Amino acid sequence: MEKKTFDVIILIGRPAAGKSEVIDYLKKLPLAERVRRFHIGEFREIDDFPILWERFEDDDLMEEMGQPRLLTDKEFTYEGKTMPGYVFKGKWFWNFLIKKLNLAYAKLLRDDPAFHEHKTLFIEFARGKEHGGFREAFSHLSPQVLDHAATMYIKVDWPESLRKNRRRYNPDRPDSILQHALEDKKIEMLYKESDWDEFAADPRFLPAGGRKVPYAVFENMPEKTDKPDVLGAHLEEVLGSLWKLWRGEAL
Repeated sequence: MEKKTFDVIILIGRPAAGKSEVIDYLKKLPLAERVRRFHIGEFREIDDFPILWERFEDDDLMEEMGQPRLLTDKEFTYEGKTMPGYVFKGKWFWNFLIKKLNLAYAKLLRDDPAFHEHKTLFIEFARGKEHGGFREAFSHLSPQVLDHAATMYIKVDWPESLRKNRRRYNPDRPDSILQHALEDKKIEMLYKESDWDEFAADPRFLPAGGRKVPYAVFENMPEKTDKPDVLGAHLEEVLGSLWKLWRGEAL
């Protein structure tokens, strides 16, 4: 039977670019329509945000119990000023998060070797130059991931990322995928500078692990992810092109 769906889509972009909104849109579609229009079957997603947020919570609990914080601090220094806001003690932890995503994928295939016969996996993260950028993150993705992957980058500029980060902020739900946000100065420190343009110098493929990973760009300026009909039309166009590239039909 001819395969009709992607195996793995690596969904990346700046914070608040619209990644979670795309996932939310796809979840609400009937399966048959999702396969026909977007080449996405039943799907699961793994996102590094819940993993990193849990480390903040773990350190809070250990501190509450009189133990030292292991991986995170509750304040950061930027432009000579110290401000409240969780950060990791070492930048190496950003690459550890990628390895956690690799591990989750390996266990998924271990438990269901036929997973990709009917299902698609989304792997979601954001990276800025300050903690290594996308090139560094992709260098830590496993061969197992890369051999199955296509990438969709949701493109917004820095001011738009900042605007949307402010808009989605809900102080009562800092652990929420759709409502978490960063302090202005922290998002500026971590994400204002991006290596995407250098990393994506080839218009069709990203270099990673000695491989060429096909990619496509979802243009989210002006904003499309707040308008379901517009989102769907553009997403169909982008994933249609990516499907042909991933299948080797557009070489």
